[in-house]
Amino acid sequence: MGENLLPETVSSIMRQLKDLMQSPAEGIRVRVNEENVTDILAELDGPTDTPFEGGTFKMKLTLPADYPNNPPKGFFTTKIFHPNIRQPSGEICVNTLKRDWQPTHGLRHILMVIRCLLIEPFPESALNEEAGKLLLEDYDEYFRRAKMYTSIHAKPETSKADAGAASTGAAAKKAEKKKLDKKKSLRRL
Repeated sequence: MGENLLPETVSSIMRQLKDLMQSPAEGIRVRVNEENVTDILAELDGPTDTPFEGGTFKMKLTLPADYPNNPPKGFFTTKIFHPNIRQPSGEICVNTLKRDWQPTHGLRHILMVIRCLLIEPFPESALNEEAGKLLLEDYDEYFRRAKMYTSIHAKPETSKADAGAASTGAAAKKAEKKKLDKKKSLRRL
């Protein structure tokens, strides 16, 4: 559980995670990995008016032993077509986690910057050269491909309760229709 981090750093991380869970940033949900606070798991909703709209993207931040003096590493675990995300590793390239890092950047700030990257990619520092080139030279094709990846890999998960309710609802509708058809046929007699 973050054995290499100072106790006050672990306390700070836990406070920030608690705050993010009680008052989530728009389109961002975090989960605490009780066994290791240095692995922060999050889900990002694809921002509207982007090829990522409607998708749910899983990612993780891995905090180094000397956090917050050095930045965390960010990875998308959901496959995504984006200039600043290396495939297949999912490594994220954003200046906030590189040269612009400040120890005062909190987890909320980091996650919001990563979500903003989905709105405003930086093809100049592309880890996925194909996506970066398409973004600059043929935006419509970039948008189409990123949207296709989103529809295949970033579908929001429905809970088993939702799926069960949906199938129960469908079965109930089918039974009701059958009952109605039976009544109609009896009326004809």
